[in-house]
Amino acid sequence: MSIDESRRDWLGMTHGDSTPWYEPSRRPPAGSPNVVYIVLDDTGFADLGCYGSEIRTPHVDRLARDGLRYNNFHTTTLCSPTRACLLTGRNHHSVGMRMLANVDSGWPSGRGRISPRAGTVAEMLRGVGYNTFAVGKWHLTPTDQINAAGPYDQWPLGRGFERFYGFMDGATDQFHPELVHDNHWVDPPARPEDGYHLSEDLVDRAMGMLSEQISHAVDKPFLLYLAFGATHAPHHAPRAYVDGYRGVYDGGWEKIREERFARQVASGIVPPGTQLPPSNPDVPKWDDLSDGQRRVCVRLQEAYAGFLEHTDAQIGRLLDFLTRVGELDNTLIFLLSDNGAAMEGGPYGAVTRARFFNGVPEDDAFNLAHLDDIGGPRADNHYPWGWAQASNTPLRWYKYHTHEGGIRDPLIVHWPARITDPGAIRTQFHHVVDITPTVLDVLGVTPPDEVNGVPQMPVHGTSLAYTFAEPGSPGRKHHQYFEMFGNRAIWRQGWKAVTKHQPGVDYGSDRWELYHLDEDFSESRDLARSHPGKLNELVELWWSEAGRYDVLPLDDRSVELFRAPPKPGSVADRRVFTYYPETSHVHPKAAPPTQDVSHTITAYVVRDDASTDGVLVSYGNVGSGYVLFVKDNRLHYEYNYCGTRYTLVSEPELPVGALTLAFAFSRTGRFRGTARLLVDGRVTARTTFPKTLSFISLAGLDIGRDALSPVSESYRDEFPFRGQIERIVYELADDSDHSPVELLDD
Repeated sequence: MSIDESRRDWLGMTHGDSTPWYEPSRRPPAGSPNVVYIVLDDTGFADLGCYGSEIRTPHVDRLARDGLRYNNFHTTTLCSPTRACLLTGRNHHSVGMRMLANVDSGWPSGRGRISPRAGTVAEMLRGVGYNTFAVGKWHLTPTDQINAAGPYDQWPLGRGFERFYGFMDGATDQFHPELVHDNHWVDPPARPEDGYHLSEDLVDRAMGMLSEQISHAVDKPFLLYLAFGATHAPHHAPRAYVDGYRGVYDGGWEKIREERFARQVASGIVPPGTQLPPSNPDVPKWDDLSDGQRRVCVRLQEAYAGFLEHTDAQIGRLLDFLTRVGELDNTLIFLLSDNGAAMEGGPYGAVTRARFFNGVPEDDAFNLAHLDDIGGPRADNHYPWGWAQASNTPLRWYKYHTHEGGIRDPLIVHWPARITDPGAIRTQFHHVVDITPTVLDVLGVTPPDEVNGVPQMPVHGTSLAYTFAEPGSPGRKHHQYFEMFGNRAIWRQGWKAVTKHQPGVDYGSDRWELYHLDEDFSESRDLARSHPGKLNELVELWWSEAGRYDVLPLDDRSVELFRAPPKPGSVADRRVFTYYPETSHVHPKAAPPTQDVSHTITAYVVRDDASTDGVLVSYGNVGSGYVLFVKDNRLHYEYNYCGTRYTLVSEPELPVGALTLAFAFSRTGRFRGTARLLVDGRVTARTTFPKTLSFISLAGLDIGRDALSPVSESYRDEFPFRGQIERIVYELADDSDHSPVELLDD
């Protein structure tokens, strides 16, 4: 019985002559499945065991054995856009996520956040009675809003999730992660020397959230969005997992690629008759590498393989938990990668990823000297292009590209309650934009016209639920566009037109290629010359779709957008920054933009005695950054230039009591300058920095300690300052493109 609360005839003078009424709770139909999205990051088409890899993934393979594998599933070729499509069922340009959440390009399609006109699956399912949990990588909030001042409307709890534990940016150190719990920063619960690893922590938290929900509301279904940091760089894993692949990759990437391809064809995940294309032209031949380069490249791939196997073990723990609590059979699981294997490691791999973002060439001697650090907490490593190509076997190119190596990815669907031919392969073309429409379809949920009072745009995706029971059914998706950094593609009924754009080159000069993917899985036979009519038809369709889904204007900028000045009005768009010791972790986009500008960092402190030491301010991680600290009764500054370290140490020893300790950088040219340390206004050390970074670090800033991965090798752990910090003040000049400005006089 329901009663209109606006009426009062059901309320009498006393409880005895009144009729109690309670608002019914929102519940989906009985038997509605739980929904789990498991998202891997930068995992190539051929990386999982069930897709042809030598990497051991028994738990993912179990999902494939008891569910369905898709070999014609596609993504956007980049992480934030894929996640925007996955969570909303709309195309990424339409919702404002043309590339990464780190960038607001100024266009409606590139705001770095999901439009409120595109409700997330969490917002939609919470509205019909689901509990909603997000764990792991988010990367859907404008990064200049990832700070304690917010706004918080684009954080997970602002987009329909009731609980969140994970990291907000595109990547994080797996041993020293930058963690957020609901809406606030938290420290990792342990350190790597205690056996800590982020992937284990994420699954622990996911199981904890689900256990509490199931215990309190056993008949209420849940949505879990579990997005691992794996296998995005840095490739970190417990040492035993890395060591478990010793010798496996000694033969080189050509050999591994050929072996994976043979297994793919034998298993049917790649159709018979597929050609293995020639190597991508940017990949060095294995035999042309020096012995030292091969040793580094092998170790980098061992770390990657160990990272993926370790992640698989955590997925196994989650599956065992769902089995133990009796929920696995009625849980609809989608496991996917967000794009193809990544190319940020360059031709020879990297021990320090910051080199890629700064355009700094790799140093073979440095890499070899840090060989034993690879995979552990003292490295920020990434594999080279040859291994990325092997990850994408038999597909061409990589993440960022709209060829199949960037956009064709693994998808496994597991739902014992509805899948009647477990272990089968599905070949229908589908896209990440189709997954949430599938969930809505199987639940019988109509996309709401409004979410939080905001009118909604139509859902763009096509449910793939028909493939669960109709293996031979013709695909119901008719076409799909792709665009990233000016790379473009369009698929229509088995045919695909694609162009690989060179940044800075006129778009009109791009050469379009044409492939009949239904007969050419690996894009090995370009039919552009023999089928010009079909090519023109598809190119015209691309322009039509570009207009329909707000793709324009085309924008081919990528890494340089990370180095751009702060967005007007953002928290970093100022010249003076004052931090107090209670300040929580500061995200790089909210930190003072000291790159290539004269600046001072002044610490107002009190030292109780000569042993009072510790970090005053730190920014970055083991791979790059800077730190101002007191040690051995002297003031130190260290600038970590991708492993090359510039240091200053004050002379004489510091006094005790109230002090003003400062570092001053005066720009003398493009990314170079002079540096000084000052104690109570007096210069105590001076040096020259011959080069500085345009992009300091993907890790952020901490006050009074080096909270996570250490910037310097001069201390251990977080090395907190043991005196009193009154405040830390940054002052920035405006001389990036002008003559140097002295901020502090000698």
